[in-house]
Amino acid sequence: MVPKKKVEKGGFFPKAPRDVKETGLRMGFLTELALKILYFESNMSGTNLAERMCLSFAGVVDNVLQFLKRERLCEVSGSGTGGLGGFSGASYSYVLTSRGRDMARDALERTEYAGAAPVTLERYNESVLRQGLKDVQVHQRHLRNALSHLILGEETFEQIGPAVNSGRSIFLFGNPGNGKTSIAEAIGSLLMEGDIYIPHAVEVEGQVIKVFDTVNHIRADEKGASQHGLDTRWVRIRRPFIVVGGELTLESLDLVYDYNNKYYEAPFQMKSNGGIFLVDDFGRQQVRPRDLLNRWIVPLEKRIDFLTLHTGRKIEIPFEVLIVFSTNLAPKDLVDEAFLRRIRHKIEVGDPTWDGYREIFKRVCGGKGIEWNDRSLAYLIQEHYIKAGRSPRACHARDLLDQIIDIAGYLNVPPSLSQELIDRAADSYFVEF
Repeated sequence: MVPKKKVEKGGFFPKAPRDVKETGLRMGFLTELALKILYFESNMSGTNLAERMCLSFAGVVDNVLQFLKRERLCEVSGSGTGGLGGFSGASYSYVLTSRGRDMARDALERTEYAGAAPVTLERYNESVLRQGLKDVQVHQRHLRNALSHLILGEETFEQIGPAVNSGRSIFLFGNPGNGKTSIAEAIGSLLMEGDIYIPHAVEVEGQVIKVFDTVNHIRADEKGASQHGLDTRWVRIRRPFIVVGGELTLESLDLVYDYNNKYYEAPFQMKSNGGIFLVDDFGRQQVRPRDLLNRWIVPLEKRIDFLTLHTGRKIEIPFEVLIVFSTNLAPKDLVDEAFLRRIRHKIEVGDPTWDGYREIFKRVCGGKGIEWNDRSLAYLIQEHYIKAGRSPRACHARDLLDQIIDIAGYLNVPPSLSQELIDRAADSYFVEF
């Protein structure tokens, strides 16, 4: 359960356990984990076993090995140099006995997880509450720097800062191509300046939930960071920024049980704790928007989430996520008023003004090495926007200039803002439905 007592904020640093009790795990769990690792590796030194389990040898893994030897589940097969002496030396190599291999196979029937020792659910929940986004404050100057590559209306800009500082939820909506995803990514880069610790895995009543993965998490730069005394079951990462799109399903928002390996993968929102979870192209998922949003009602309002083990047992974890919904669809077509009330900040990302469009076009020309010409842009706007009754989008400048470069390459001429290239690019880019 999420701790009910007041949790100290900030300064979370997981200290390495000095003995088995301080790991929070049962000796039986640790011995089975060691058996499985030794089963897969055949022969392993005490030091290497400790590294695989992400636990210190002295006080923890040495006690696990002593237990295995007393029970005749493993034996010493040799020693290296520089050992600590005695059969508990870290440099000694260990192999499973016949009985130990049988016990390892029994353990693998329950779960094939054989990685870093997990942390307890209580410790994980404490870490999330102490490293949440509540203490992260974004100021106007920081936000302007983060969004300096985007041309946004002042009204839109001034709504983003308070939304980020809320640490709650943001609903970005508006026409496609106006930078909703870019805004979310900029917010992510701004918040990712801070680092947090997450565990490799979490243990719940003998079940293992994998949390850290190299696809969704970025290890922090360890230069200048003191790792002395660190519990290496935890990984120091940049604040998460996880993006999902049309592939999102209701099932992926709960614990995902691997029936082959017999352990769980944490859902997206659990992996996003302490960071941002962007649901891009909201409304395009395989599941109905209303069903998806109903799944979020309790987490958004209570800041807790309930996940279900395959045994039917529910566990409670903190929901310390800045969740961002980004959609091209009208909010009224997706959600009802009751749900919108639970989303604190609704921000419309509108079409750029003509002045804004000019600035975007000019910047993109500079970036692509195409000579800027005000008269050419005026021609483009008059002929392909005003006459066609077409509104500008922030993405049009980039896309049209890419078209011009492609056409110029085909014609074997330098890319430019000539009327011929503009007309050919616009005719091939804009399609009326």
